[in-house]
Amino acid sequence: MFEIRVICDRADAEHVSRALAAVFDTGPARQYPTRDGKRTRLYFTADHRPTTPESE
Repeated sequence: MFEIRVICDRADAEHVSRALAAVFDTGPARQYPTRDGKRTRLYFTADHRPTTPESE
């Protein structure tokens, strides 16, 4: 398990959340404004998705 931090425009937060959830097993994003208040910080707890055995 690991943490991912993303700093992005507020308008992109939902897109970033969906993109990361498609690649990793993520929990809900914790969201905070940046110090300048112009962007947002997203924090995710994530884990690698389990690999599936290939079909024969």
